Amino acid sequence: MALLLLLLPLTRWPPCDTVVTPPVSPASHLKPWLGAQPGAVVTPGVNVTLRCRAPQPAWRFAFFKAGATNPMILRDVAVEMAEFFLEEVTPAQGGTYRCCYQRQGWGPGVWSQPSDGLQLLVTDELPRPSLVALPGPVVAPEANVSLRCAGRVGGMSFALYRVGLATPLQYRESAQPWVDFPLLGARAPGTYSCYYHTPSAPYVLSQRSEPLVISLDGSGSPDYTLGNLVRLGLAGLVLLSLGALLALDWRSRGRAAGVSVGS
Repeated sequence: MALLLLLLPLTRWPPCDTVVTPPVSPASHLKPWLGAQPGAVVTPGVNVTLRCRAPQPAWRFAFFKAGATNPMILRDVAVEMAEFFLEEVTPAQGGTYRCCYQRQGWGPGVWSQPSDGLQLLVTDELPRPSLVALPGPVVAPEANVSLRCAGRVGGMSFALYRVGLATPLQYRESAQPWVDFPLLGARAPGTYSCYYHTPSAPYVLSQRSEPLVISLDGSGSPDYTLGNLVRLGLAGLVLLSLGALLALDWRSRGRAAGVSVGS
């Protein structure tokens, strides 16, 4: 059960990051968890609910944004979770949010440790990711390579594209701001790009990364191997021509020797 009660400026109680060490066991001051619905990445105009969940029933909950001068507090909430609503969010409301809680008996001014920071991103388009090859863009046929697509926000869905294919070559989700796409070395050569989006709002997309070219070991570009084949083919034709000339020369010498013996 979650209750949203009276909102008051946080001037009556100090914020979570300035708490005084309480005279109780540290286990009673575990930090809470902070989440956002429908997600931490939303488009402008969406209603966002911040949910602070304590590991035990709390008396007060406080929500605050990094850099804000007037945090807001929820008081007299005898439950384990409280909600703070952001209506029709704007890009200016994006930023890092935290929450903390207070229990009866802790005394005035004593709060839990703050939650981990929740980065709320309000945008129509995510920043362009980067795409790099690990250990490098030149791979031996018997080796493997990983393509790392890296954005700036965790908990995204990533897609890897290869030039010549209309659908994604691979699709993965990651709690980290990046994900690795493994490839077999013999099949890796080609040109790739990637993008990412939020699982809760697939229409909030990033631009595709800059293209990345993967080539086989010893080649500087995909066309280099073709050039080698062309040169080998020309060398073969030269050898065949020389062989034909030698055969003609041998035949002409044989005929000349036959004529001289007959005479």
